[in-house]
Amino acid sequence: MPTLILLRHAKSDWSGGEPDDERPLAARGRRQAPEAGRWLADHVDRIDLAVVSPAERARSTWSLAAAELAAVPPVRLDERVYGASSSSLLRVVRDLPDDLRTVVLVGHNPGLEDLASTLAGTWVSMPTSAHAVLEVDGSWAETGAATAGLTTSGRPPA
Repeated sequence: MPTLILLRHAKSDWSGGEPDDERPLAARGRRQAPEAGRWLADHVDRIDLAVVSPAERARSTWSLAAAELAAVPPVRLDERVYGASSSSLLRVVRDLPDDLRTVVLVGHNPGLEDLASTLAGTWVSMPTSAHAVLEVDGSWAETGAATAGLTTSGRPPA
């Protein structure tokens, strides 16, 4: 079964007045992201691909998290992830090649929270730097509502 890991970007800094897609991580976010990476390193055997929103806060989150992994997977920046609804994110997931077993998707709310909840068939909270690990029943292309089991979700300490 394919495994989909949803990772919400870490806490961002709203104080600088940058455009939304250029907003950096806050100090708390710079602490959260490596914690998320350590959690991944301790609980996930291998990640085949990271699909990351091109927003600065998502790219920075993944960069800091990936630095904690023993083997850093290839990264694909995907414009479709930035500001995406759950249905748009679902199209990203359905487009994944079947040879990928474990994929991390780094993005934003409310899309990630809605996607996790839709796939699991139950509410999944995704605060900043939270993860949700879902075991997909079938192929990526067949992914849809209530077609994944939520194996774990949570967030690192702030």
